[in-house]
Amino acid sequence: MAKIIPYTDGGSRNNPGPAAGGIVIQNEKGEIIYTAGKYIGTATNNQAEYGALILALEKAKELLKGKGEVTCHLDSELVVKQLKREYKVKDEKMKEAFAKVCKLCLDFDKVEFVHVRREKNKLADKLVNEELDKQGF
Repeated sequence: MAKIIPYTDGGSRNNPGPAAGGIVIQNEKGEIIYTAGKYIGTATNNQAEYGALILALEKAKELLKGKGEVTCHLDSELVVKQLKREYKVKDEKMKEAFAKVCKLCLDFDKVEFVHVRREKNKLADKLVNEELDKQGF
Protein backbone atom coordinates (compact mmCIF):
# COMPACT_ATOMS: atom_id res chain seq x y z
CA MET A 1 0.00 0.00 0.00
CA ALA A 2 1.35 3.43 -0.94
CA LYS A 3 2.07 5.92 1.80
CA ILE A 4 2.84 9.62 1.76
CA ILE A 5 3.81 11.98 4.54
CA PRO A 6 2.65 15.61 4.38
CA TYR A 7 4.18 18.27 6.62
CA THR A 8 1.96 21.33 6.85
CA ASP A 9 2.06 24.72 8.45
CA GLY A 10 -0.29 27.66 8.43
CA GLY A 11 0.26 31.17 9.61
CA SER A 12 -1.18 34.64 9.55
CA ARG A 13 0.34 38.05 9.94
CA ASN A 14 -1.68 39.65 12.67
CA ASN A 15 -4.27 37.35 14.11
CA PRO A 16 -6.55 37.34 12.18
CA GLY A 17 -4.82 38.71 9.13
CA PRO A 18 -3.40 37.72 5.77
CA ALA A 19 -2.78 33.97 5.94
CA ALA A 20 -1.04 31.25 3.98
CA GLY A 21 -0.35 27.55 4.13
CA GLY A 22 2.85 25.66 3.44
CA ILE A 23 2.94 22.04 2.33
CA VAL A 24 5.82 19.58 2.02
CA ILE A 25 4.93 16.05 0.94
CA GLN A 26 7.35 13.16 1.20
CA ASN A 27 7.05 9.64 -0.13
CA GLU A 28 7.56 6.65 2.13
CA LYS A 29 11.32 6.80 1.44
CA GLY A 30 11.46 10.33 2.87
CA GLU A 31 12.01 11.96 -0.51
CA ILE A 32 10.27 15.29 -1.09
CA ILE A 33 7.79 14.83 -3.93
CA TYR A 34 5.80 18.08 -3.64
CA THR A 35 6.10 21.52 -2.06
CA ALA A 36 3.79 24.50 -2.22
CA GLY A 37 2.85 27.69 -0.48
CA LYS A 38 -0.62 29.12 -1.00
CA TYR A 39 -2.28 32.33 0.11
CA ILE A 40 -5.61 31.52 1.76
CA GLY A 41 -7.00 34.98 2.57
CA THR A 42 -7.78 36.51 5.94
CA ALA A 43 -7.70 33.96 8.75
CA THR A 44 -6.42 33.27 12.24
CA ASN A 45 -3.29 31.18 12.75
CA ASN A 46 -5.39 28.16 13.69
CA GLN A 47 -7.68 28.56 10.68
CA ALA A 48 -4.56 28.79 8.49
CA GLU A 49 -3.28 25.53 10.00
CA TYR A 50 -6.49 23.81 8.91
CA GLY A 51 -6.28 25.49 5.50
CA ALA A 52 -2.80 24.09 4.93
CA LEU A 53 -3.89 20.61 6.01
CA ILE A 54 -6.85 20.70 3.62
CA LEU A 55 -4.56 21.69 0.75
CA ALA A 56 -2.21 18.83 1.64
CA LEU A 57 -5.00 16.24 1.82
CA GLU A 58 -6.38 17.40 -1.52
CA LYS A 59 -2.92 17.01 -3.08
CA ALA A 60 -2.45 13.63 -1.35
CA LYS A 61 -5.74 12.47 -2.85
CA GLU A 62 -4.46 13.44 -6.29
CA LEU A 63 -1.08 11.76 -5.75
CA LEU A 64 -2.46 8.54 -4.27
CA LYS A 65 -5.60 8.41 -6.37
CA GLY A 66 -7.44 8.06 -3.07
CA LYS A 67 -5.73 4.79 -2.16
CA GLY A 68 -3.12 4.36 0.52
CA GLU A 69 -2.01 5.85 3.80
CA VAL A 70 -1.36 9.43 4.78
CA THR A 71 0.52 10.45 7.92
CA CYS A 72 0.09 14.20 8.39
CA HIS A 73 2.66 16.10 10.45
CA LEU A 74 1.56 19.43 11.91
CA ASP A 75 3.21 21.74 14.42
CA SER A 76 -0.20 22.85 15.71
CA GLU A 77 -0.88 20.79 18.80
CA LEU A 78 -4.39 22.27 18.97
CA VAL A 79 -5.36 21.07 15.49
CA VAL A 80 -3.86 17.61 16.05
CA LYS A 81 -5.73 17.21 19.35
CA GLN A 82 -8.97 18.39 17.73
CA LEU A 83 -8.57 15.89 14.89
CA LYS A 84 -7.86 13.12 17.39
CA ARG A 85 -11.04 14.18 19.22
CA GLU A 86 -9.13 15.08 22.38
CA TYR A 87 -10.28 18.72 22.17
CA LYS A 88 -13.59 20.11 20.99
CA VAL A 89 -13.74 22.46 18.02
CA LYS A 90 -15.52 25.63 19.17
CA ASP A 91 -14.80 28.23 16.47
CA GLU A 92 -17.40 28.14 13.65
CA LYS A 93 -14.88 28.56 10.82
CA MET A 94 -12.69 25.87 12.32
CA LYS A 95 -15.74 23.58 12.62
CA GLU A 96 -16.23 23.92 8.85
CA ALA A 97 -12.55 23.17 8.21
CA PHE A 98 -12.63 20.23 10.66
CA ALA A 99 -15.60 18.77 8.78
CA LYS A 100 -13.81 19.20 5.45
CA VAL A 101 -10.71 17.42 6.79
CA CYS A 102 -12.86 14.57 8.12
CA LYS A 103 -14.59 14.24 4.74
CA LEU A 104 -11.25 14.19 2.89
CA CYS A 105 -9.98 11.47 5.25
CA LEU A 106 -12.68 9.14 3.95
CA ASP A 107 -10.84 9.06 0.60
CA PHE A 108 -7.85 7.17 2.07
CA ASP A 109 -7.29 3.75 3.54
CA LYS A 110 -5.70 5.26 6.66
CA VAL A 111 -4.96 8.78 7.91
CA GLU A 112 -2.93 9.73 10.97
CA PHE A 113 -2.22 13.12 12.52
CA VAL A 114 1.10 13.63 14.29
CA HIS A 115 2.22 16.67 16.25
CA VAL A 116 5.81 17.69 15.49
CA ARG A 117 7.97 20.40 16.99
CA ARG A 118 8.51 23.52 14.90
CA GLU A 119 12.13 22.55 14.28
CA LYS A 120 10.89 19.50 12.34
CA ASN A 121 8.61 21.65 10.19
CA LYS A 122 10.97 24.39 9.00
CA LEU A 123 10.42 23.98 5.26
CA ALA A 124 6.62 24.22 5.53
CA ASP A 125 7.03 27.30 7.76
CA LYS A 126 9.40 28.84 5.22
CA LEU A 127 6.84 28.29 2.44
CA VAL A 128 4.17 30.10 4.50
CA ASN A 129 6.40 33.12 5.00
CA GLU A 130 7.57 33.18 1.39
CA GLU A 131 3.96 33.16 0.19
CA LEU A 132 2.97 35.99 2.54
CA ASP A 133 6.03 38.00 1.44
CA LYS A 134 5.15 37.35 -2.21
CA GLN A 135 1.62 38.65 -1.56
CA GLY A 136 3.11 41.84 -0.09
CA PHE A 137 2.20 41.23 3.55
